[in-house]
Amino acid sequence: MRDHEMLEKEEIFSKVLRAGRRTYFFDVRSTKADDYYVTITESKKFTEEDGSFHFKKHKIYLYKEDFVSFKEILNEMTDYVLDQKGEEVISERHQKDFKRELANVEEKSYTNVEFDDF
Repeated sequence: MRDHEMLEKEEIFSKVLRAGRRTYFFDVRSTKADDYYVTITESKKFTEEDGSFHFKKHKIYLYKEDFVSFKEILNEMTDYVLDQKGEEVISERHQKDFKRELANVEEKSYTNVEFDDF
């Protein structure tokens, strides 16, 4: 077994965050020198037209010497977004009934007004 594969198997502590089509895995792992580091993996599910699906994964390796700076910047970025836009998700992709809402708006078109309506 290669060294990289051995490193990936040394999970010490793990947490999972499920968020719609995305799942985030937070893992504490051990190096050969028995020091710890963190991996953050985003796994996103994609469904094909035939009903089959696959996952795309992206991984970040975060080492102890970067923890403080990483945490400070992450906190600053998340605080900025929440201060500027609040916690409500406003992306149409995240609104489960967005297409239904759009259809309702289109049905209520005011360009076809009959005089009998007044």
